[in-house]
Amino acid sequence: MQQQPPKKKKIKVPKVVNGQETMVEIEVDDTGGPVWGPNNGHTLLNHRLTRVDGLVKVSGAARYTYDVHLPGMLYGRVLRAPHAHARVKKVDLSAALKVPGVKAAVEGLQDVRYAGTPVAAVAATTPELAEDGIRAIVVQYEVLPHVVRAEDAIKPDAPKVFDEGNVQAANSRGDKEKVAAALAKCAAVVEAEYRTPIVHHSCLETHGNVVDYRGGDAATVYASTQWTFSIPGDAAQELGLKQSAVTAIVEHMGGGFGSKFGIGVEGALACKLSKQASAPVKLMLTRHDEFLIPVNRSGSWQKLTGGATKDGKLVAVEATQYRLGGNDEGSQAGQPYIYTATDFYREVSSIHTNEAGSGAMRAPGHPQASFAMESLMDELAYKLNLDPLEFRKINLKDPAYHRQLERGAREIDWSRRNTTPGGGAGPVKRGLGCGVGVWGGGGSPQCKVDVTIGRDGAVTVACGTQDLGTGTRTYTRAIVAEELGLQIADVHEQIGNSKLGASNPSGGSTTAASLAPAVKDAAYSARMMFAEKVAPLLGVKPEEVTFAGSKVSGGGKSLSWSQACAALPATGLTAHGEWKVNLADKGVHGAAFAEVEVDTETGHVRPVKIVHVQDVGLPLNRLAIESQINGGMIQAMGMALWEGRVMDAALGLMCNPSFEDYKIPGSLEMPELVPLIDDGDTREAVIGVGEPPIIPTVGAIANAVFNACGVRVRELPITPDKILMGLWKGGQTA
Repeated sequence: MQQQPPKKKKIKVPKVVNGQETMVEIEVDDTGGPVWGPNNGHTLLNHRLTRVDGLVKVSGAARYTYDVHLPGMLYGRVLRAPHAHARVKKVDLSAALKVPGVKAAVEGLQDVRYAGTPVAAVAATTPELAEDGIRAIVVQYEVLPHVVRAEDAIKPDAPKVFDEGNVQAANSRGDKEKVAAALAKCAAVVEAEYRTPIVHHSCLETHGNVVDYRGGDAATVYASTQWTFSIPGDAAQELGLKQSAVTAIVEHMGGGFGSKFGIGVEGALACKLSKQASAPVKLMLTRHDEFLIPVNRSGSWQKLTGGATKDGKLVAVEATQYRLGGNDEGSQAGQPYIYTATDFYREVSSIHTNEAGSGAMRAPGHPQASFAMESLMDELAYKLNLDPLEFRKINLKDPAYHRQLERGAREIDWSRRNTTPGGGAGPVKRGLGCGVGVWGGGGSPQCKVDVTIGRDGAVTVACGTQDLGTGTRTYTRAIVAEELGLQIADVHEQIGNSKLGASNPSGGSTTAASLAPAVKDAAYSARMMFAEKVAPLLGVKPEEVTFAGSKVSGGGKSLSWSQACAALPATGLTAHGEWKVNLADKGVHGAAFAEVEVDTETGHVRPVKIVHVQDVGLPLNRLAIESQINGGMIQAMGMALWEGRVMDAALGLMCNPSFEDYKIPGSLEMPELVPLIDDGDTREAVIGVGEPPIIPTVGAIANAVFNACGVRVRELPITPDKILMGLWKGGQTA
């Protein structure tokens, strides 16, 4: 009888391009296969697993791209344009090439649309000589008018960033007339503007690559990247090679948060320098470069009007939203974000300025929208004299939000909230705030995984995927070890090499939901193949063979792992795995609560405690997930209280391009952090969790500040001057 082909079904999965997530429809097999089983039924997964790469990292043995040193390697440096807007008329590299130690010099971008644009680069035998070479380059500019503030860029007579203008045509949705009619009938209406600044990724390892091309027909690129497989094509184009001739290596990388997709302008320059010098070139951006050249998180300017009935039903929202992405489009989720209003109308457009472009940054476009909407919801609740927590529950139908809000409220003791903002004796006041968020985190069929069992008992799981520091190495081992009845130490991983199986880019929290199912599929297939080999030794059928406790058993007999492996052929066995739709899911919720302390005499805000409740489907590694949640809360603190690019409008220059002046949270700012995994989510499927924890915490902190001192700060970051000015004005924003 002829075997029937597997049935097909269409599903939507996330596709990530440069960190931005879109949904596409694909066709998959509608068949059975491996399953995870109940979330509470695992021996390794859903437990707190120590990172397998922890020792090499804390000891300094882990090799990041910055640590790569090759024989004959040159050091690259970039010349940045000092103007916010200009055309490069001429670049004279001759003097730079005469500097002792300089071996190559190339031109960069000719169209300058922000101060810091890379216009040239050199490679020399030492970093210091490369700096000398940069200083010797002579560039002639035609300086053009610039604009770096959105308020100025939107004016009709503003200098044009692009010929077609500074304001992108708005995308609109909803019925404006219905919203106006609904607002007129509301018991409470709030009209306000909310702003967030451009925020930097602040990666500990700066952008950069080591390009090893010595002439010939092959090259190796060591990259600090979020997608191993983007590098060969990008580098091959610059080097004039076939894509298959370029190998990308990503052993460890020090942070990306959405900023490191593709080889980047710095990588393209490194390729050109290496090609010219026929020598390996290491071009890692300096910290000053890092603040000026790469992409950033979009700023936002949102004009919102919201109205609710006296019983707390959100019935109308009107939004004018501007994405502030520098010379890029920027990103911002549409309002009313996760809330459902009976009627809404929004216009979303981009305002271009002469600043470095925007790119994906942890949950691109969501923290901005969430901050504004959570602030608006808070303002409406207080205007209606309703508990902000109960007001949210009224307007959130999904029971997951109710479950998470109730759990977070218990953890932070919401009953301590000031019923009157700013109440209490003394100059130092405390307050509580909350917020909710949403994210996708789904997977897609891009990962190809091999699991190999050797005759000597060695087990390897291999895929070209990169580990951003989020624990990929650990959970790939754990999945295989659990499937084969082994311990994590019995499995070794091979990752971060473009010659291994394909993988997806690490963006949109899609890595775990794409990779883990493929690992599970490969491990399951390896177990079934192994069972076929060892079943005759045990006198049972393959389906009766069990793997547990580092033993292979069946029919009352048992073999040690090494004994069972000895039955394999000399080459061992290798099983191939691909993504399975039933092993992944998408769509997560999150609720955040914040407690802050505000000194009304100095305006200083001190975070005291932050709680975040997050669902993830099947938690692969509880310890790593808690770490991800902590990281999101910390980054949200930075966005809410300290971070933001400061520009000199007259000069078009960034005023704070260093960690001395660009403040990120440090050890002294850390509050009590409480990461809670929502086990009420019983989905037996993997969902990504990297992005969502940052989203609701920004608004929760802002709301806590208002509850503490009665000042509603609508423009981030919440700095002491804004608190003091608000107090001086009687509780309004500065």
